Amino acid sequence: MTTIYDEAGKAVPCTVLEVGPCVVTQVKTEETDGYTALQLGFDNKKEKSTSKALVGHFKKAGTTPKAKVAEFTTFEETKAVGDLITVDLFEVGDFVDVIGTSKGKGFQGVVKRHGFSGVGMQTHGQHNRLRAPGSLGASSFPSRVFKGMRMAGRTGGERVKTQNLQVIKVMPAENILVLKGAVPGAKGGYVLIEK
Repeated sequence: MTTIYDEAGKAVPCTVLEVGPCVVTQVKTEETDGYTALQLGFDNKKEKSTSKALVGHFKKAGTTPKAKVAEFTTFEETKAVGDLITVDLFEVGDFVDVIGTSKGKGFQGVVKRHGFSGVGMQTHGQHNRLRAPGSLGASSFPSRVFKGMRMAGRTGGERVKTQNLQVIKVMPAENILVLKGAVPGAKGGYVLIEK
């Protein structure tokens, strides 16, 4: 993330994304696939690191192997296999949704994972129990912990969708899109942008 200043001199938190150029690797239609969609490929990948089936798929589209392939079902314009889609698709002021994989935080306790407040102040003779979850199950009936109980566990690394991020700046020469706010995922990760 970074900060830019608007006309009023206000600091606006932004995320800078490299968007495209994406190649149309397949056009799916109702007749052949049962639904309509565009399959786009982004970011070159070594041919030796790609399966032979995918190498043939990309050669059919007339392009080199791609690291990330995604389908988009809502596309206004009709495109052909091999067409390039660039950042020119977006305009300043548009609102977009960004989908990505959130940062993995490993095994975390209930305070960080679910926002529990812990047991509270140190009193009544307790020792190092400040961030503990407290009582979990019921009494002698049903003598178990119910499924879905919020407990400690793996946090992050999930598919997250951030909605209504405003496009602040479009730089077609560098294929860069600047969005207001934060997007899910670590630096250098792949995200999907939906208009």
